Amino acid sequence: MKFFKYFLFLCLIACIALAIYIAVQPNSYEVSRERIIEAPASVAYNNVVDLKNWEAWSPWVEKDPNTAITLGETTLGVGGNYSWTDSHGKGSMKTKDAVDNTSIHQELQFDNYEPSNVNWKFEALDPSKTKVTWTMKADKIPFMFKAYALANGGFDNMVGPDFERGLTKLDSVLQESMKVYNIKVNGITQHSGGFYLYNTTSCKISEVKEKMQEMLPKVVQYTSSNNIAMAGAPYISYLKWDEANNATIFSCCVPTTSQVITPDGSDILTGYMDAFKAVETTLTGDYNNLKEAWEIAMKYIPENGYKFKENGPMLETYLTDPIQTPNPANWVTKIYIAIEDDSNPQTLETTSL
Repeated sequence: MKFFKYFLFLCLIACIALAIYIAVQPNSYEVSRERIIEAPASVAYNNVVDLKNWEAWSPWVEKDPNTAITLGETTLGVGGNYSWTDSHGKGSMKTKDAVDNTSIHQELQFDNYEPSNVNWKFEALDPSKTKVTWTMKADKIPFMFKAYALANGGFDNMVGPDFERGLTKLDSVLQESMKVYNIKVNGITQHSGGFYLYNTTSCKISEVKEKMQEMLPKVVQYTSSNNIAMAGAPYISYLKWDEANNATIFSCCVPTTSQVITPDGSDILTGYMDAFKAVETTLTGDYNNLKEAWEIAMKYIPENGYKFKENGPMLETYLTDPIQTPNPANWVTKIYIAIEDDSNPQTLETTSL
C-alpha cells in the first residue's frame, strides 16, 4: 500500500515537473522555409494572394483529403478569407496586408486560440525565377500548443516539413498552370496591311527565337525614340521557310499609321503591305506552342477548300507584351496566312486544344 502511495506521489511530482517544464518554454516561435520557384514573381504572388487556390497545393489537405473548406465572400487580396474543418479541429485564414508581387501578411487562427502571423515574401531572381519565403510566427503560445510541439520535436520540426511540401507543390502547380494553352482557327479575315518599319535577317530555323529577341526590340525602340505612332501590335513576317535546309528569312515589323522615311544606312527600313485575305489563327499560351499553331493553321487551308496565295504574307502577330503579362498562359499571338481571293469558301471550323 505504501509503495502504491509513493508511486502516485512520484507520478504527481513528475506531472508537476513536466507542467512546469512546458510552462517555461518560450512563448513565441517562428518557422520559415524558402524555395526557388520556376515562375515569375507576379505569377507566384497572384496564386498565393487568392486563397481559393490554396487547396490545390496545401500540404495539410494532402494529408487529410476530407478537410472541409469554406471560402469567404472574397478570397482575393486584403480581406480575403477562408475557413476549414479537419481531423484536428477548426481554423481560419485572413489576408491583412499585401504588396503586389512582393509580400503578403495573413492571420491564421485555430479554434479560439491566439492567432499566428503568416508572412510571404516574393523576390524576383530573374524574369522566370522567384525566391518564395513562407514564414509563420506567434508570441502568445497556449500551454497545450507548447505541449503538443514539445512532444513532436518543436515547432520547426512540426511545421517546417509541411511548409517545404507546400512550396514544392506550389512550384509544380504554377509550372503546370503556365503550360496551359489554346489554339483556335478563327476562319477567314481581311488583313488591312499598311505601312510598317522592319529589319530583316536570314538564319537557321533553330536560331529564329534568338534572332527575333535581338531584332524586334530594336524596331520597337526606334518607333519609341522617334515618337512614331504604332498602328498595331508588332509582328514577324516570314519570307522564306525551308525546313529541308533548316533555313529561313524573316522580318521583324512594327505597323505604323503612315509612311516613315528612315535615314540612309539605317538597318531599320520602311515597307508597305497590301491588304490581303487570310486565315486567322489565335494561340493563347506560351510561344513554345507556335509550331503546333502554324501546323494546325496550314492544315486547315487545304482541308477547307482554300488555296495558299503564292508569295503571300505569312505573319505572326504578338498582341501581348510578356513584360506586362508575365504568365505565358495569357500570351496571345495571332497567325495570318494569305490565301487566294477566289478560294472556295467553306463552313468555318474551330480547332482548339
